[in-house]
Amino acid sequence: MAYQVKKAYQRDETIILSFDIGTTHTAVSFSHAIPGERPDVRSVIKWPGQPEASGDSKIPTIIAYQDEEAKYFGAEAREFVDDEEYETARWFKLRLHPDSMRVDPGANGPGGLEIPALPRGVALIQVYADFIRYIYKATKTFFINNTPNGQQTWSQFERQMPIIFCTPNGWDISQYTVLADAAIQAGIVTQDDAEDRLWFLTEGEASVHYALAHTETIKWLNDGIIFAVTDVGGSTVDSTLYRCVSRTPLILEEVCASACVQAGGIFVDQTIRSILENRLEGSEYNDVETISMMTRQFEQKAKRAFDGSQRDSVIQFGSNKDNDTKYNIVKGKITLSNEEVQAAYLTVISSITGSCLNLLANRTAQHLLLVGGFGESPYLKDQLKRMLNERGTEVVTLEEPSYVLLPGADSIFTQWNRKKAAA
Repeated sequence: MAYQVKKAYQRDETIILSFDIGTTHTAVSFSHAIPGERPDVRSVIKWPGQPEASGDSKIPTIIAYQDEEAKYFGAEAREFVDDEEYETARWFKLRLHPDSMRVDPGANGPGGLEIPALPRGVALIQVYADFIRYIYKATKTFFINNTPNGQQTWSQFERQMPIIFCTPNGWDISQYTVLADAAIQAGIVTQDDAEDRLWFLTEGEASVHYALAHTETIKWLNDGIIFAVTDVGGSTVDSTLYRCVSRTPLILEEVCASACVQAGGIFVDQTIRSILENRLEGSEYNDVETISMMTRQFEQKAKRAFDGSQRDSVIQFGSNKDNDTKYNIVKGKITLSNEEVQAAYLTVISSITGSCLNLLANRTAQHLLLVGGFGESPYLKDQLKRMLNERGTEVVTLEEPSYVLLPGADSIFTQWNRKKAAA
């Protein structure tokens, strides 16, 4: 998938990369920018270990280690999550969050989240370096194989191309330093050129440009209008309030400081896992591997379809030989009630709605643009619409699913032009 930036690029020819390393999934966008032309921003849609025809622009943020060495990544690493011969690094983004974003189990909101331990002998910066090296290499392969004169073009700009990391609104110089050091360790930049080539774009800023590119803005965006953008991901919710100073040319200003709270899809998954463990206590199916399989199947299918109207949610995890009526298991399927699934969403939605209400306190926003992977949840959309419609705020969703991540294409080029002009 590609998205064309509205304005012509005005700097030296180059390739620009954008990495979004999320808690559960990762995506990469890139563009071959040529002076005087409107750049096409494209997503990497072919990753090792994923079906050739899948066209999936994101991969699981997982690494499988063996003896402190990274062996498998992404979809391939997911197969080793419960393998005793491997240790996996996952949800490691949570370990980088500042204290201000960490969950307080005693506070209102999703608490008690158990972050998986890092593989023994592997530091967080090594995990990031290994993963950055992997996605960079995969991006290089995709670019070369899908761009005319790809090998020549990549070789020409490889040691000068800017690399942009999309980060939560709540991150600061401490987290940026870790990413920069990891990028150096990964070998994609050097100590000498890292400051010039690396740039950090907040998810709030990326989201607003992405959302405006994928909604029918002509119908609602007018001079003076105030609107919010809420990016709901795997573990964080970033919300920003904007005023449209001018529609043509587009000029936006932030009305107040952005908000960032730790909440998202993984908290629902963890609650479902706990429900399954409690339900299956004493059953032959209450083992780590089976519970993990059930949780993954819930995340990939039942969770994405749940809108609150279903009587039950069915999780397919085994074969027709798997039956235990005492535990409501029939032909390899286990059924969760509507009440159980709603309970898994309860504290997460409470945190998300609370963050939105705090942002909108004493202010009137005509629209809230909802983006992000978990922002596509039908149940979350419905709950937000019910709450915000009462305040006179319309929830606007994207015409295209945001899992095809093109993080702030106009913002990337506008800010990169500005940075180079100031250099």
